[in-house]
Amino acid sequence: MTGRSRDDLRVEIEELFADMWQVPRFSGVLHGFRPHCDCFQTDSPPELHVVVALPGVDPESVRVAAAGRTLVVSGRRDRPSIEGARYRQMEIEYGPFERRIELGEEVDAARTEATYERGMLRIVLSLGEST
Repeated sequence: MTGRSRDDLRVEIEELFADMWQVPRFSGVLHGFRPHCDCFQTDSPPELHVVVALPGVDPESVRVAAAGRTLVVSGRRDRPSIEGARYRQMEIEYGPFERRIELGEEVDAARTEATYERGMLRIVLSLGEST
């Protein structure tokens, strides 16, 4: 290598990637986010529990659909509009989201319950008779 050492080049590349993560989706074009979720099963009663982290999401924007072996959670988290604000750092992802969660078992969609509290969506799905 001429002019720069490998270490210098490595440092420049690391700084470039660090800088890119400061701007959502690299250019401000936001396509949404992928909320984190946990899924666990109970035996008595036989249920699947899904917890989806949705801080800052208006519960009115959330849609839950269960069919067969798939659960779909969708909605939108909007960036607050603050007049005159000039962001210095942007790390929180906003926009539409959709999570498709493969359940691995048939569920009784008619007996699905969902609650939303303190930014956490909790969904309880009754397992089908075949389990």
